[in-house]
Amino acid sequence: MKQYEAVIKVMEENGGFATLGFLNQNVLKVANCEWKTKTPFASIRRIVQDVRFFFRIRPGLWALNAYKEKVLKNFSIDDISSKEEKEIFDHTYYQGLLVEIGNLKGFETYIPRQDKNKMYLSRPLLDYATLKELYNFTYEKTVNRAKSIDVIWVNERKFPDSIFEIEHSTDFQNSLLKYLDLRDFNANFIIVADVNRYREYERKVSYTAFSKLKERVAFLSYQKLADYHSKAFQYYKLQEELKL
Repeated sequence: MKQYEAVIKVMEENGGFATLGFLNQNVLKVANCEWKTKTPFASIRRIVQDVRFFFRIRPGLWALNAYKEKVLKNFSIDDISSKEEKEIFDHTYYQGLLVEIGNLKGFETYIPRQDKNKMYLSRPLLDYATLKELYNFTYEKTVNRAKSIDVIWVNERKFPDSIFEIEHSTDFQNSLLKYLDLRDFNANFIIVADVNRYREYERKVSYTAFSKLKERVAFLSYQKLADYHSKAFQYYKLQEELKL
C-alpha cells in the first residue's frame, strides 16, 4: 500500500475526514504500508495537501474530495448552512482542539455546561472534556465567573493552569474582562482568534483598563493552534512507541 493510500484509508474509516493530529496518531498503524522516511509526520502533512484527493476544511482539519458534500453537510458548513451554524462549528472545533491538547498534556479539562452537547466533529464535547464541573478553587463568585470560560486546563492541585477564550467574531473586551477578574491566579491567559484580528486584539488589550493584564495575555492564531494540536499528537505517538 502506498503512503497516500494509507492516509485515505484512515480518513475513510473516520467518515471521510480527520484532523492532522488524528492522522499522525493512526496512519503509521496501517498494515502493509512502509514509512522508511525519518520524517513520517512531515510526509503526512505533505500528502493531505494533494488536491487530487484531499481538501482543507479548517486549519488542521482535512477531508477526502470524494466525501466533500457529505462531510460539509454533516458539519453544517455547506453552502446552505447559515452564518450562525458555521460560527458554532468553528467555535466548537477550536474548543475541541484545545481540550484534546490539554488531555494529552495530562491536565483535567473543562468546558462550560452550555457547550457540552455541541459537536466536536462527530462527537459531543462532553465526550472529550474530563471535568463535569469546575472545582471550587476560590470564592463562589470568582468560580462562577470562570465557569463561562471556553476551555480551562486544570492542574493536579485543582487550580486553573491555562485559560482559553475563543474569539471568532465577538468583541475581545468581554474575554479580557473575564481575565481581569481572574488575574490574581497564576494561570496562562490565551485569546484564540483568526490571525487577521491580531491588530484589533492589540488595540483592545492596550486599553488603560487592561494595563495590569496586558503582559500576561497571549494571542494564539487558529493556524498555530492547529499546528500545536498536530505536534501534540506527534509527541504522544512517540511516547507510545518508546513506552515512556
